[in-house]
Amino acid sequence: MVIGSGPIVIGQAAEFDYAGVQACRALREEGHRVVLVNSNPATIMTDPEIADAVYLEPLTVASVERIIERERPDALLPTLGGQTGLNLAVELADAGVIEKYGVELLGTPLDTIKLAEDRERFKAKMIEIGEPVPKSLIVTDVEAGVGFAEEVGYPLVVRPAYTLGGTGGGVVYDEAELRATLQTGLEASLIHQALVETSLLGWKEIEYEVLRDRAGNCIIVCNMENIDPVGVHTGDSIVVAPSQTLSDLDYQMLRTSSINVIRALNVQGGCNIQFALHPDSAEYMIIEVNPRVSRSSALASKATGYPIAKISTKIALGQTLDQIPNPVTGGRTKAAYEPTLDYCVVKFPRWPFDKFPLADTRLGTQMKSTGEAMGIGRTFAAALMKAVRGLDLKFETLTGGAFAEWSDDELLRTLSTPTHERLFAVCELLRRGRTVDELHALSTIDEFWLWEFKALVELEERLRGAYTDDEGFRCAPVADLHAAVEAGYSQRGNESLAGEVGSVMGRGAFRMVDTAAAEFPAISPYYYLSRFESDEMRMPGKEAVV
Repeated sequence: MVIGSGPIVIGQAAEFDYAGVQACRALREEGHRVVLVNSNPATIMTDPEIADAVYLEPLTVASVERIIERERPDALLPTLGGQTGLNLAVELADAGVIEKYGVELLGTPLDTIKLAEDRERFKAKMIEIGEPVPKSLIVTDVEAGVGFAEEVGYPLVVRPAYTLGGTGGGVVYDEAELRATLQTGLEASLIHQALVETSLLGWKEIEYEVLRDRAGNCIIVCNMENIDPVGVHTGDSIVVAPSQTLSDLDYQMLRTSSINVIRALNVQGGCNIQFALHPDSAEYMIIEVNPRVSRSSALASKATGYPIAKISTKIALGQTLDQIPNPVTGGRTKAAYEPTLDYCVVKFPRWPFDKFPLADTRLGTQMKSTGEAMGIGRTFAAALMKAVRGLDLKFETLTGGAFAEWSDDELLRTLSTPTHERLFAVCELLRRGRTVDELHALSTIDEFWLWEFKALVELEERLRGAYTDDEGFRCAPVADLHAAVEAGYSQRGNESLAGEVGSVMGRGAFRMVDTAAAEFPAISPYYYLSRFESDEMRMPGKEAVV
């Protein structure tokens, strides 16, 4: 039996549908009969051909127990249905349903799930294996949290146990905010527990996507770096893969830590680990671990071409990474092969604030986005501009539009208190002559990203400065137009900046996402568009659909 993730809610879009479909396919590939239960009919996983039996029923203990009683599954796979599937498995176990019907929990053991999700046990385990965690207190009532705040001061971060997308949590700056957040956080928690920890605001937030099997083999699928520093939920952050500002020393240090943690927790399958890294030293802290396929797993899968949910399912069936063939390379490599990226990926969240004009648009540790767009390019700039267009907000450039009408004060306010419009506010301030150092001091966004934004803003300004010739045509330097195309701007974007410029796009070349950076041939790659490059697209030998 596979448990789905239920309805699309804030903090959870279609990522778990993708994971669930891969899980069902992998199970049937191995010859198993699959029973799927999910309350959301608007998913691919609930299509009749995905599983042998599909139940569109509420994701509650009573409902799932009735299905287990009828279908009598040998085993339950709970780690591919997001936090919903994970929490339901814990509730089924605590209610005695798993034991009563002799159902085996596949993949990551129940004790590991409880260890990673229970903030108190997780903190104790990290201290035991020598991994650093922020100074914190586990609380089950509001007054205990207030007492801790009086001892260590503000700001503090509240992180409830067993919730998705930081639900019920947040950064608090005074006692009134702490009391209100703790009240909602404790109510949202499955076990009425929350962690109150000292703030690491301004540190870099880094995520590692890890796979481990029962034999202890581990691989890092990829690491991801948030442009937004700690304090904004990773689901609300612009995320870049692979990391761009880490030294090799930093990368290897966090990689080693990831493997230490996943082995100590005895995770079997996919897992992601979130770190805070001090911007000016090698000091790091572990923020949290998701002992399941997560929202980030879908991003890591798409970013690398590595089928995380599928391999996690095979691991749950008892196979090891050195036995499982990598489907992308047609089995020439095993799943124990770490992917290589010869391109850059940018994920840009999509918020529903256009539908909720009265909503609080400030971003914090509680996720507010409902989806995301991903861009792939040979450079950070190209990937970023594709992702910006992919948001479907009709943005073709980083400056201009409504933000040009904002006052300096309105723009500066988004730096200290981030909102969904912060990137565009930063770019508008750069256009108005604010320095990288000044914006870094106000936002704590790493200067590397600010210099990247500045280069794009300067390019846009040069194109805006295109002159009109004697015959009334707008003229922009060809070198700038080519630079804009290479940086990911579309024909429409170029025209919005420089007017009618003719076709400057050049030939579109398709580059391959094959998990191995062309070291091994791929039989099922996918492609991204790039300009002024050699084409890697393999034309099909038979008539194609597209």
